[in-house]
Amino acid sequence: QVQLVESGGGLVQPGESLRLSCVASGFTFSNQPMVWIRQAPGNELEFVSSISGPIANYADSVKGRFTISRDNAKNTLYLQMNNLKPEDTAAYYCSTGATRGPGTVVTVSS
Repeated sequence: QVQLVESGGGLVQPGESLRLSCVASGFTFSNQPMVWIRQAPGNELEFVSSISGPIANYADSVKGRFTISRDNAKNTLYLQMNNLKPEDTAAYYCSTGATRGPGTVVTVSS
């Protein structure tokens, strides 16, 4: 059974940083492309970043501020988020295939 569990969200001020984690189980993590998506209140799901092998992709809105990475030995996906902005406020989910985790909430507010 594929399972994804995110953590690391919280309340931060603009300009601060957070690192999100997503622990995966139930599949061969190292072979699987992984995606971070987010959903702001009242908005649709939005692509944030993906990683497949050595290739990482980012939404224009986070390029240069967010970094996706993975530790295959720990079955864990990360999203380092720097210089956070109020518009980054959202529930963040990791996803693979049709599965996504329950999410972790990031709130950026002064």
